[in-house]
Amino acid sequence: MTGGSRLSHVDSKGRARMVDVSAKAPTVRKATAQAVVRLSPAALVLIAEGRLPKGDAMETARLAGIMAAKKTPELIPLCHPLALTHIDVTAEPLETGVRFVSTVACAGPTGVEMEALTAVSVAALALYDMIKAVDREAVIESVCLLEKSGGRSGTYRRNRAAGK
Repeated sequence: MTGGSRLSHVDSKGRARMVDVSAKAPTVRKATAQAVVRLSPAALVLIAEGRLPKGDAMETARLAGIMAAKKTPELIPLCHPLALTHIDVTAEPLETGVRFVSTVACAGPTGVEMEALTAVSVAALALYDMIKAVDREAVIESVCLLEKSGGRSGTYRRNRAAGK
């Protein structure tokens, strides 16, 4: 480390640590993220017509994303457990695939970016699981934070549209 900078998730001995947020006042926090799954035309037709062998892929993936947001601290080692107050995951069909968008909110001492990113990532993985028998060429891409608000750093909005 140079210039006196200190990594927030590393202690003085260089070990990973969870940041202590106990002194931070809770504020309303919100984050929105996306993931895109590129699919073959044949897979898109099967999804649209509800003819996949495993059932309703879009709804299964959406619910998987909601469940995953709640489990983020169990998956990402240094994430704080938060009392989430809102989770929404949408699935938008595109000409070349499906775009998942999640919005997660809480009133807490730290942000919910990781929960939003986890939601769309797992939704994309669940969709892949639902279609892998008919489209092994599917690609998960464009996983990114679109927007976040709340906390000391304020509002962030991604400068460019991704994945559409």
